[in-house]
Amino acid sequence: MREELSVLIKAQYPLIYLVTPEEERAEQAISEIVEEAESRSVYVWTVTHGIMEYGKPQQTPQRNTVSPEAAIEWVVRQKEPGIYVFKDLHPFIDSPATTRWLRDAIASFKGTDKIIIIMSPVQEVPIELEKEVVVLDYPLPDLAELDQVLTRQLEKTKQRRLDSNVREKLLRATLGLTRDEAEKVFRKVYVTAQRFTESEVDVVLSEKKQLIRRNGILEFLEEDETINNIGGLEELKRWLTLRSEAFTKKARDYGLPQPKGMLILGVPGCGKSLTAKTTSRLWGLPLLRLDMGRIYDGSTVGRSEANLRNALKTAESISPAILFIDELDKAFSGSAGSSDSDGGTSSRIFGSFLTWMQEKDSPVFVMATANRVERLPGEFLRKGRFDEIFFVDLPNSQERGDIFRIHLQKRRSDISRFDLEQLAKLSEGFSGAEIEQVLIAAMYDAFAQDREFTQLDIIAALKATLPLSRTMTEQVNALREWAHQRARPASSSVAEYQRLEF
Repeated sequence: MREELSVLIKAQYPLIYLVTPEEERAEQAISEIVEEAESRSVYVWTVTHGIMEYGKPQQTPQRNTVSPEAAIEWVVRQKEPGIYVFKDLHPFIDSPATTRWLRDAIASFKGTDKIIIIMSPVQEVPIELEKEVVVLDYPLPDLAELDQVLTRQLEKTKQRRLDSNVREKLLRATLGLTRDEAEKVFRKVYVTAQRFTESEVDVVLSEKKQLIRRNGILEFLEEDETINNIGGLEELKRWLTLRSEAFTKKARDYGLPQPKGMLILGVPGCGKSLTAKTTSRLWGLPLLRLDMGRIYDGSTVGRSEANLRNALKTAESISPAILFIDELDKAFSGSAGSSDSDGGTSSRIFGSFLTWMQEKDSPVFVMATANRVERLPGEFLRKGRFDEIFFVDLPNSQERGDIFRIHLQKRRSDISRFDLEQLAKLSEGFSGAEIEQVLIAAMYDAFAQDREFTQLDIIAALKATLPLSRTMTEQVNALREWAHQRARPASSSVAEYQRLEF
């Protein structure tokens, strides 16, 4: 990105919009580019001080340049070449006067070797300037820059040497932080432990959790369960286990591409969301949940689209990571006809998300779940959008027995008194979530009578429960019919049967 910025400056592009929260780092890069190419001066505008020459803090600001319009007018009057960096101009850029002055400045810059660079953490480009401006996202520090930050911190401490494996783990854990954030977290590590060790990687990861919390749209999820605590779904678990090292350097050296994502369709309560959450532990990657409800913001035109861009950019900045979207069918079900209800916001967000999925080269694995396949836009279901589409059906008899065993072992150390085979037979048509609730209901009944719950309590709770498969038989059958030829079965028994059938 620095090379592209250098080319634009040398090519005398009159207006550049640099999206970055790191003002100091970006200013330093601009100054170095100018010094390497020629001796143009660099000026910086802020709404608090007006225009000042970069690198000369003792200099008196230019008079009467605090307002954006006056500052741009001052730039237009200058006869010498220069780079003029405007910080946080986005709150004023929609003003008719500011927009007009920017257009006048662009017109007057021809042949003058003057450039305005708007620097802001958010992208706000009025329609009048869309044909005139070049927008660049200034990337976060890479491993080399972060290594320099760590080296400087080590020089300030008594720890002069650091094991190469520990150093690599610390640096990779820091990816996605700004340079200032990295400096702060390295100081925090030293204050906490007085030295840098592998165990202090968790301190760095806690800083990333803060980054996610500040974002407000993404949620950092932590799951204590492992994939072995999911009953059944052996084919799905095998697929995930085979890809447990998919984002390592070893996989790249072998020539394997990075997996894009997977879509899990199925009956509600059959373990779709739990599978997504436990994959995080299986792969050793952070799990980020994208809440589409927080994306939509009708307060300002374009704000929803900006929320999505920021959320995806944050996910990419801390990659490799898993981006979890629960109930995708609800998030994008209205995208096709949204122009009548929300001015087309849903359609634009849907299009932006599809484009990102298609073009992303960052190691962000999208795990999405859905219950109602008929509500999903067809673009999600075409080949190539996801690596695989799995269908999670109601558990069979063996899987129901496994689910009972898992939930009973969570609550009692000795479960030998329970007949799992009988419970599996009596719970036909029940989902995994319904089986858990049946067990909880049986425990409450026994607890109210101040005694230990028994097999009979569970059987009574089963008979008192009407499962979803009976109340929504038509919907479940329709989903099964659709998935039979279009999705991969998550259960190994069904998958083996289909392979033999083929």
